Amino acid sequence: MSLAGKVVIVTGASSGIGAATAEAFAKQGSKVVLVGRNEANLKATEAACKAANSKAELLSIIADVTVDAERIINTTLEKFGQLNVLVNNAGVDANGSILDIDVDQFDRIFNANVRAIFLLTKHAAPHIAKTQGNIVNISSVTGLRSFANGSVYCTSKAAVDQFTRCIALDLAPMNVRVNAVNPGVVITDIHKRLGMSEEQYAKFLEHCKTTHPLGRVGQAKEVSDAIIFLASDSSSFITGANLSVDVGRQLLCPR
Repeated sequence: MSLAGKVVIVTGASSGIGAATAEAFAKQGSKVVLVGRNEANLKATEAACKAANSKAELLSIIADVTVDAERIINTTLEKFGQLNVLVNNAGVDANGSILDIDVDQFDRIFNANVRAIFLLTKHAAPHIAKTQGNIVNISSVTGLRSFANGSVYCTSKAAVDQFTRCIALDLAPMNVRVNAVNPGVVITDIHKRLGMSEEQYAKFLEHCKTTHPLGRVGQAKEVSDAIIFLASDSSSFITGANLSVDVGRQLLCPR
């Protein structure tokens, strides 16, 4: 399908990959629903979308995907009357060894990264089926490979990958495609939100040059380009797939 005029929900649109994705859909002429918790950041994403396409039709919804899934879908339908694409991008990260983390971390990560995707998909699927649209879930290289001190986050992303494959089969009879994107390290605020200082983050990015075969980390736009591809007619023969956008990171043993 052409993305012009299509109604697209992007969760986690207030920063990083979500913001870049919203802007990319706006540039394509889609009607974009921006979902996030930070009102000021959502306004910045709105401005970027308008800069990309001054005629872009936008709807911003301040919401928490862990509790507002049904409201997000209903508000979208009230505004635009249909839904073509759902991009499940919102998520949270956390570190820690199994010896140190507690069940609260497990519940928080799984609520945001897995349960919220289930709920949004559950409420969106009947409407996406009507338009024969598609769903793109944002996973991670950590869903495909194992990393120390990240067991809960890694497991949540592995669950997203399996959920993607299962729902692709559930919705295939309705001609609805479901795919996942698995980024490697991309320059966003996620690591700083985990507590990294500017100096620590700079050292981390430098180290990542040795863990990504092409010798660099990614930009959010490089991931949003992959999302646009999966949501468009260009991938009409692809469903239940994991598209790694990681310059080969998942090919290496963890380091």
